[in-house]
Amino acid sequence: MKFRLLHTSRWRPAAIAEALAADQVETEELRPPFTTALNTIPTVMVLDPGSRQEIPGAVLDAMREAGVTVVALGGPGEDDVPAEIPVDLLSGFVPSPVRPRQLLVAIRSAYREAAARREAALTRRDIATRTKEVSELTEIGIKLSTEKNYNTLLDLILFQARRITHSDAGSLYLVENDEEGRRRLRFKLTQNDSRPDIPFVEFTMALDHASLAGYAAAEGEALVFNDVYELPPDVAYSFNRSFDERYGYRTRSMLVIPMQNHHGEVIGIVQLINRKTEATAKLLSPRDADTMVQPYSPHLLKLVRSLAAQAAVALENSQLYQEIERLFEGFVRAAVTAIEQRDPTTSGHSERVADLTVGLAKVVDRAEQGPYRMVRFTGEQIRELRYAGLLHDFGKVGVREKVLVKENKLYPPDLTLIRQRHEFMHRTVQWRYEKARAEYLARQGQAGYQDFLAELDRRFAEEQVQLKTFMDLVLESNKPTVLAEGNFEALKQYSSMTYEAADGTPLPFLSPDEVRYLSIRKGTLDDTERVEIERHVNHTFDFLRDIPWTRNLSRVPDIARGHHEKLDGSGYPRKVKAPEIPVQTRMMTISDIFDALTAKDRPYKRAVPTDRALDIMKSEVAGGMLDPDLFAMFVEAKVFDFQPEDVTGTYQIKE
Repeated sequence: MKFRLLHTSRWRPAAIAEALAADQVETEELRPPFTTALNTIPTVMVLDPGSRQEIPGAVLDAMREAGVTVVALGGPGEDDVPAEIPVDLLSGFVPSPVRPRQLLVAIRSAYREAAARREAALTRRDIATRTKEVSELTEIGIKLSTEKNYNTLLDLILFQARRITHSDAGSLYLVENDEEGRRRLRFKLTQNDSRPDIPFVEFTMALDHASLAGYAAAEGEALVFNDVYELPPDVAYSFNRSFDERYGYRTRSMLVIPMQNHHGEVIGIVQLINRKTEATAKLLSPRDADTMVQPYSPHLLKLVRSLAAQAAVALENSQLYQEIERLFEGFVRAAVTAIEQRDPTTSGHSERVADLTVGLAKVVDRAEQGPYRMVRFTGEQIRELRYAGLLHDFGKVGVREKVLVKENKLYPPDLTLIRQRHEFMHRTVQWRYEKARAEYLARQGQAGYQDFLAELDRRFAEEQVQLKTFMDLVLESNKPTVLAEGNFEALKQYSSMTYEAADGTPLPFLSPDEVRYLSIRKGTLDDTERVEIERHVNHTFDFLRDIPWTRNLSRVPDIARGHHEKLDGSGYPRKVKAPEIPVQTRMMTISDIFDALTAKDRPYKRAVPTDRALDIMKSEVAGGMLDPDLFAMFVEAKVFDFQPEDVTGTYQIKE
């Protein structure tokens, strides 16, 4: 076994070195500041009395770490170990005068102890390294498992693989199927510490044995190269040097690791390039690669394989998460379509309310003053708010269709009945006119006929005018109004007027129910119908509550339920007041009212201009029904003018 013997200039162990020659002892003289490489072979230091105070504490610590043992030489009159000699390093003490044989025995004993200490030190270091690696892999696994953004996850996988291996560069390939179902490799991501300026172009390539990544993916085998320019002549794959030649880079060592899912299927490739001797080194020339790049060790291969396995699981989970999101997004879209098919006149309302609400939420998120300056929304909360906006009216599927799409105050069959009644009365008047004229002529002939006819025509004209006025009033009263306006006293008069049925029974021009419907002051719905419509909020809540939402979307039902509540308690369905209405619902209420006012003409109302809509909403703010601060931000930021890209796409969480 080979040992090292360290000594100072004050003591020259020529005789001892000669005696230990058979043990392959290396001797080295230490000079201030006593620095030396201590991590190679078992080492013994012979410490003479004159050097005890000269060795720095940092060197002593390094000796402890390396497992160095000390043989101390006693000075004149010293028959015991001096206090200044570190006991934990001491293997033997030789009192003065030093006898060669006694010293030889002490040194050989110290060698054995140094070997044991060295082995223990290496074991401790190895355990510490492995512990650190396990800890790092655990931390990486946690990061990978918690990252939901797919592209961020890919970037994290490659970065962590490069970090733990000191790789200068790396690439990530993903396995996918083309339109014809053939498996291909997509060059998805690249990173390069030395040349971050090099442009990246995503592309696909054949999954076959021609390329390194293709071979690793096809065979599920890892590839390790000390120098990819010197591949064995009998392999099917080759290395494409065009990148190196184009950008003056030198690819030397490489590790190509397949990422396999729990079924053993390769879903991607991690390719690491140029393991550096120093993690921060820059490889700016081929010469740098020659001097600062080292091979990937078998241990690193195992380490990256472990990371690749974690990455594969994280990727599959992320892909599954994306698929679930797409599935749920499709469900939401289908639900919105179902709503709009029941009431085509409100087409696009749910989407617009969702966009307006998300737009206002982003304005609130950026607020630096006012009562909402501390309110911040995460990306998940924005998505939750968007889903609530899209589904806020879903409960309308539980409302009778004739009530849901009611265009005027009377249902079409009811108006038809009044028209038929009017036509019957009109024909009755004509029949009476002709009957009276014929009876007069039959009874009295032409005597006084002209005077009689003039009076008959006058009464007939009055009745015609009365019937026309009646029908005009019905048609005008049947139209919906946006605000509570209109005088319906004339309708009550017609309810007290009668006409004769075919059997002579007197019947009212208008029934009490017809008068009640035509006297609706706002919109087209009476109290009973309005209650039925208002129940759509409860239907929405009941429907959304039954969906097994994820934790991040769990508040969708509550946010959607309150979009018709008002801060003063005058809303519905629960008539709750401000403290019980969350900010998300307050924002949705503003968006819902604005869109209801400004949306394209509907059968039961005309669209109003933006300025008029805002004026109407201002009156509700003044009445304590809408949140004044949120409404002010809605108006000042002109959320209603936001473009689709302002409210869609990836939302960055504000720190």
